[in-house]
Amino acid sequence: MCATEYMGNDPEPIPLFEIDWSESDIEAVTDSIQRGGYWAKGPYVEAFEEEIESYLSVDHALVVNSGTTALVAALEGLGVGEGHEVIVPSFTFIATANAVRLAGAEPVFADIERETYGLDPEAVEQRITDDTAAILPVHCYGAACRIQDLAAVANEHGVALLEDAAEGFGAEADGQLLGTIGDAAALSFCQNKIIPTGEGGAVVTDDDEIAHRVKLYRSHGRATTDYFDSASSGEYVALGTNIRMSDMTAALGCSQLDRVDDLIAGRQRAADMYTERFATVESVTPHHAPAGGTHVHQLYTVELAPEIDRAHVIETLNERDISAKVYWDPPVHHTAYYREREETPELPVTDEIADRVLSVPMYPNILEGEIERVVAGVETAIEASS
Repeated sequence: MCATEYMGNDPEPIPLFEIDWSESDIEAVTDSIQRGGYWAKGPYVEAFEEEIESYLSVDHALVVNSGTTALVAALEGLGVGEGHEVIVPSFTFIATANAVRLAGAEPVFADIERETYGLDPEAVEQRITDDTAAILPVHCYGAACRIQDLAAVANEHGVALLEDAAEGFGAEADGQLLGTIGDAAALSFCQNKIIPTGEGGAVVTDDDEIAHRVKLYRSHGRATTDYFDSASSGEYVALGTNIRMSDMTAALGCSQLDRVDDLIAGRQRAADMYTERFATVESVTPHHAPAGGTHVHQLYTVELAPEIDRAHVIETLNERDISAKVYWDPPVHHTAYYREREETPELPVTDEIADRVLSVPMYPNILEGEIERVVAGVETAIEASS
């Protein structure tokens, strides 16, 4: 295709993401508010947990106030703490590594592989030591990493497998929904995720003991009935904190989850249009699901050829009022906090991919004309770089 001549005066800016909300969202939150009580913990919390359990076919879904605290709570549930190491990718949002530190353990960075941008099982195997307690892979952008291979590594070495499925709700790997393959998984409902509630997260697991520990941790280690329902101060049997999800947030989650299949279908429709149009644009390779997997496109990300000036592409899009963002550069091991605290590991694939990826606008109701504007902007920038 030929680049579209940019004439200026485009009708509207194109945001990186836009929340798809409906009147049912307002009605659910209003119902929670108008009840006049149980805003901190109410019936929508239990309903949201039950709906997640039903959707994923898991025994336990425990909602919390963010995806980050879901990771910390899951690590606590797995018994990970001081003296332990957890193998993580550096190509991820910093919360993945920070959660390990917040749980008292040490993150150990392993390299990723080029197809999925997820942890490379061979690199993970090389990082395992006697102190390794868990492997924490990330499902990037809405598609699976090599999770089955990582599960085999975890099983062989007798360590836990915790999935960071923040971006992959509803996606599958070989017929299994992401978040249901490891010992536990952390979900996120941040405002740009598949199910947005503003902020929020959940720990999902089939393990009763993990679930029990998470329940204690998210509510100050309280082992007796809910604080607001009891006349007594309660019995506290473990160290914990308050990371509960509010009833109003859960109400929004219930409403969004009721429409999740349509939300995913909208993203997949948009991704199909993007991929079709980028097929004729040289030097651009869209991120895709591995064989046997599905992609829910929480982000639509492309990899630019090494000779392309990514900064110029971003600048060109900005000039056309089109948002774009790099997830993630620098990768975590190059951030100031981690550079100052440990020797920088050699992660060549991570560094290469981080230098070349670019995420463009993606949301369920993005218009075909907006997608065409995005692709035209990218192509114009690439032609200028050639």
